[in-house]
Amino acid sequence: MNNIQVQDHQGVRIICFNRPEKRNALNLDMYKRVTEYLIEGEADNGIRAFMFYGNNQCFTSGNDISDFLANGNLGPTHPTVRFLYCLLELKKPIVAAVSGCAVGIGTTLLLHCDLVYADDTASFQLPFVNLALVPEAGASLLLPELIGYQKAAELLLLGDSFSAQTAKQLNMINGIVANEELYQFALSRAIRLAAQPPEALQATRQLMRPHKSRVQHQMHQELEQFGERLQSKEARALFASFLNKKK
Repeated sequence: MNNIQVQDHQGVRIICFNRPEKRNALNLDMYKRVTEYLIEGEADNGIRAFMFYGNNQCFTSGNDISDFLANGNLGPTHPTVRFLYCLLELKKPIVAAVSGCAVGIGTTLLLHCDLVYADDTASFQLPFVNLALVPEAGASLLLPELIGYQKAAELLLLGDSFSAQTAKQLNMINGIVANEELYQFALSRAIRLAAQPPEALQATRQLMRPHKSRVQHQMHQELEQFGERLQSKEARALFASFLNKKK
């Protein structure tokens, strides 16, 4: 089974996480493939927008912990690191459609999307501190800027899951759509973006993101501390306990 499915439709590159037996947990091969599809789509003039989707039960449950622990050297060639910086560098707009769980990277990658829609089954979580880690994808900067420090502190320091309704109230998503309508609705929005004058669209998107260098710097700091925390005794103990429960 291909854990990443890709389809190009009316100028939109649709990238689907397809590992249902693991709740779409992302392993390093999946990160590598997604990055390749994004880079290819960015260079293809026929692709004018991207869309992320999981399935109607789960967006992604985050990183595959066992795979991540076995490959914890977060250097510039690490597939996860390449994916995060690729997200930051994309010029073309990104739409996301979220059903079910969006954990860790499943929530932080949404901070790099332009339009995000969810259904009422969607739940979001940023459990980095719970796992003795720190946030990634620039979330420690982007989230406080988006929703304010106190709410960001609540989500990042306590790590509780929160609903689509809460995400909408916090302006983290654009809207809530019925489960059976979500995919087509989000795709219709992506198609509308793809039909816009591409140079004007991309220029406007860049003007709305004037702090890219700050985000890049924050991502670098996050990854340094994430790598250190990944090797810490408290993180190793929590991961071992988590993996033992799954056996």
